[in-house]
Amino acid sequence: METLSENACFGGVQGVYRHASLATQCDMTFGLFLPAEAKDGPVPVLWYLSGLTCTHENAMTKAGAQVWAAEQGIALVFPDTSPRGADVADHDDYDLGQGAGFYVNATQSPWAPHFRMWDYVADELPALLAENFPIDAERQSITGHSMGGHGALTLAMNLPGRFRSVSAFAPIANPTGSDWGRKQLSAYLGEDKAGWEKHDATLLMKATGFDGPLLIDTGTADQFIDLLRPEALAQAIAERRQQAITRMQPGYDHSYFFVSTFMEDHVTFHAEALYGD
Repeated sequence: METLSENACFGGVQGVYRHASLATQCDMTFGLFLPAEAKDGPVPVLWYLSGLTCTHENAMTKAGAQVWAAEQGIALVFPDTSPRGADVADHDDYDLGQGAGFYVNATQSPWAPHFRMWDYVADELPALLAENFPIDAERQSITGHSMGGHGALTLAMNLPGRFRSVSAFAPIANPTGSDWGRKQLSAYLGEDKAGWEKHDATLLMKATGFDGPLLIDTGTADQFIDLLRPEALAQAIAERRQQAITRMQPGYDHSYFFVSTFMEDHVTFHAEALYGD
């Protein structure tokens, strides 16, 4: 693992690191914020999964999460959104290929050799963090924005017991029901729609739900709201009587201005679960 940068940040350290990934068969870069408390021992961790076109850097520099994580004594992990490199398949459309991994393990050509973001985020990167940093693997929560909100919700519901809480900012909530999902899931996973179900938060909510608290914020002025389909997930939450807070925020769009506005709420929400019994 290579240290690319480490900067003092709200009493802690914001680092950026690169390593050779077995899952994606290429070098991967991630950001990690460690609060001051990490000097004395392992701290709980909040995963932040970013959206389409983003790298590890977007949320790390725009979401304003470190100040609230430092206040709560929580580490933040900012993984990249896809494999990258000259040998990694790409696409002319921004919502497919590099920057658009959709947190799945691709089975189709030309994506299968590198696009294994599920294994990377669920298994490889957590093991790397536990081995090299003072992270408390028993106290983890997860959040994300847009495509990353989709990833956060699907990981949380597919990995029972892993995360104490889950939240999302404007998640792609029902990808099998919109063009932000059907396009990518068919490209990465093929046309057998049964294989898509574990990557659809609405279908997972109907099937299993999440054993813990959930918070979702979406802006009423979100320019992609018809592709996100928040109403489908809200209906599934209501039908399941899932422990959840779902909010439509008046006037907010899909940008990091929206994310940063409600970041304090989300970090505080997760801190209650991470430090609870």
